[in-house]
Amino acid sequence: MRNKSKPIHMTCVVMIVLFVVVLIEPCNLGIKQHDHQSIPQEPPTPPQQPPIGPGGSNYTHSSVRKSFHGYGARGFWIFEPTDPTPALAPLIVFNHGWSAIFPIYYKGWIEHLVKRGNIVVYPRYQLGFIIGTRFATQNAIHAVKKAINLLQDGSHVTPDLDKFAIVGHSLGGGITAEMAVFAIEEGLPCPRAVMPVQPFVRFDTMIKDFQGIPATTLLLVIVGEDDTIVGNNSGKLIFSSSIEVPFENKDFIIQRTDRYGDPSLVADHIAPVCIPNSPSVDAMDYYSTWKLFDALTDYAFYGINQEYCLGDTPEQRFMGYWSDGTAVKELTVTDTP
Repeated sequence: MRNKSKPIHMTCVVMIVLFVVVLIEPCNLGIKQHDHQSIPQEPPTPPQQPPIGPGGSNYTHSSVRKSFHGYGARGFWIFEPTDPTPALAPLIVFNHGWSAIFPIYYKGWIEHLVKRGNIVVYPRYQLGFIIGTRFATQNAIHAVKKAINLLQDGSHVTPDLDKFAIVGHSLGGGITAEMAVFAIEEGLPCPRAVMPVQPFVRFDTMIKDFQGIPATTLLLVIVGEDDTIVGNNSGKLIFSSSIEVPFENKDFIIQRTDRYGDPSLVADHIAPVCIPNSPSVDAMDYYSTWKLFDALTDYAFYGINQEYCLGDTPEQRFMGYWSDGTAVKELTVTDTP
């Protein structure tokens, strides 16, 4: 009898084991699937430079000629387009931020402007990294006048003085607005387009009323929502006091921080800094400052691309897409900052 019960006993054991496996395996499978699903995905990356349009890489010139002239606080750099070299080109003044006396800090933006077919003059305007700004605007104006004379001597690309624009960052943004006020009386061309970016106005040495910006000028004032260095008060002052410029020809624009992907796009005070081949050149440049100023000068000089710079349009606000197709936070455009 004992021998006959053994097979029955073993069969029962096997059936129990199989039953337990059947019960446990789906649980294990679920755990494995859950573990697989919990593996973190790579975060989306920011938009790359668009191939065409304002802010894009469709350059008409492949090289840049750079030269330095003058000395001290009244020295200046000239950047000219080459390959091919044009006979005539628009003239843009680029006013740097406090202590950024060497153009390396904005080289990406400057080369972008020049490869689009513009001459860029970069006034030093201050003597050293922390001194020499009391007469900053006067020094910058002096440098631009000297640069124009030099450019007209036949050995450079000739500036088209009917196509004159001014852009600047931080203290250079305040200088940009002040230069626009004094341009005509100081013997500079009338600026067709002006764009102070995250501007700072020194109340001890600079004007506090920008009513003198010509009515024919196109004006954009750019601030960053996370700019904790200069904030937006100077930008609001420039925009609100430039009462000769009609609202249809000017906008106040707020850059927005977007941390959805990696690296983040941060609308802080150093956002306009664009050192080539570094993380400082990103979509905050391509779709914000570069795009807006490209379009502003295109509209001022050639009557095109208005929708990319003025009027609170989708094209003006658009900041591109993260690599997964999610739209980057748009710019905020207003006439009542």
